Amino acid sequence: MAWTRRRVLRGLLNGGVVTVSLPLLNCFLNGNGTALASGRPMPVRFGTWFWGLGMQKEFFVPKKTGANFDLPYEIEYLKGIQQHINLLSNFNVFLDDNPALGHYAGWVATRSGRAPKSEADFPGETLDITIANQIGCTTRFKALTANATGEPKATYSHEGANSPSVPEYSPLSFYQRLFGPDFQDPNAPIFKPSPAVMVRKSVLSGVMDDIKDVNRRVGAEDRVRLDQYLTSVRHLEQQFDQQLTKPEPIAACIVPQLIKEDPPPGNESAVVAMRHKMMTDLMVMAVACDQTRVFNMAYQSGEETTQAGYEKTHHIATHEERIDEATHLQAHTSWFTRHAMAAWAEYVDAFTQIREGDGTLLDNCLIMADSDHGLARIHSYDNMVMFTAGKAGGRLKTGLHVDVGATATTRLSYTILRTMGVDISSFGAQSNSTSKEIGEILV
Repeated sequence: MAWTRRRVLRGLLNGGVVTVSLPLLNCFLNGNGTALASGRPMPVRFGTWFWGLGMQKEFFVPKKTGANFDLPYEIEYLKGIQQHINLLSNFNVFLDDNPALGHYAGWVATRSGRAPKSEADFPGETLDITIANQIGCTTRFKALTANATGEPKATYSHEGANSPSVPEYSPLSFYQRLFGPDFQDPNAPIFKPSPAVMVRKSVLSGVMDDIKDVNRRVGAEDRVRLDQYLTSVRHLEQQFDQQLTKPEPIAACIVPQLIKEDPPPGNESAVVAMRHKMMTDLMVMAVACDQTRVFNMAYQSGEETTQAGYEKTHHIATHEERIDEATHLQAHTSWFTRHAMAAWAEYVDAFTQIREGDGTLLDNCLIMADSDHGLARIHSYDNMVMFTAGKAGGRLKTGLHVDVGATATTRLSYTILRTMGVDISSFGAQSNSTSKEIGEILV
């Protein structure tokens, strides 16, 4: 039988034919609290938060390690959340034989485990996707990705080499996606399954026999690819099953006030802060309502963010602003960093405001915050700083500053993957490969 890309999987739905396209296969080519009401434990969620353009070590990294660490000038705004976070300093990203790719290589290596060969190269899925495949397949959304930049391409999550996670960048659209007509309020007295979800579930069910037939007819390499495709289909089935089952009541789940319009466009820092606050409130309630257990937020890439009355963007300031001889500080650059840390504090604090069981929503989360550089002025990949927030359901300590001794950022990634239940013996490649957890923050 001849196979072509036009081949689709067909199923029946109420007497009508439904179709689902196949993925690209080789055979298409030529020879070239403590618990929920049910008694189940509280789910542990994972999130990421990104800020651009690093920091100035002398004004950011505490002098004291351990508990009750000092808060230098650039992180003064973290005072209110200090007990909820860990600050981890002295990380490196190792490029090996790969080029220094400005604001790209650092976060890519941290989140995927491998330094990229070019700006067109993405080595593989990011750790949030790995974790989502572990814990996110029974919620409405396997993962949610959003940003405060207002840019449709500002994402730090990839499902694969050519599959960036599409971010939500409009609070108005994000609200409709989360709390629009398809939202099932777990506290509603009456449960009415969504007709649209019922149709989607029927479509997937209707094509399974045809999928099995395809699987019998293709070669071994295509069966591997088809199995990967089927895994994603099964994840969708699990998500649809969840949406068609009456959810358990969730006391913390409160539908946010309707958003009627977006903030004004642009990257002026006050607008970015406004957008970040709106996206934060939506993301926190999406997690509280158990719509997702994996979530990503980018505060700003930093490159185009502006300050009212100052002519340079944050990015340009890191390279061109003079270092003051008296203070040894790039004052405007530091202003941008301080505001990023204020946003990080706001983000973490928002999770503490939701009561869950005998604690807070943050207690049952593990959130990682990272940046693209240490000192952005010279595109440094050493002396990088990362954060964690939350206790991961009692698996992590908080309130600590840990100097990791010039080791790879992937050590934190590996620690997080293990903490979230991913069964791996190592993470990363070449000099970024590690099998050593950061034991100081583990319970």
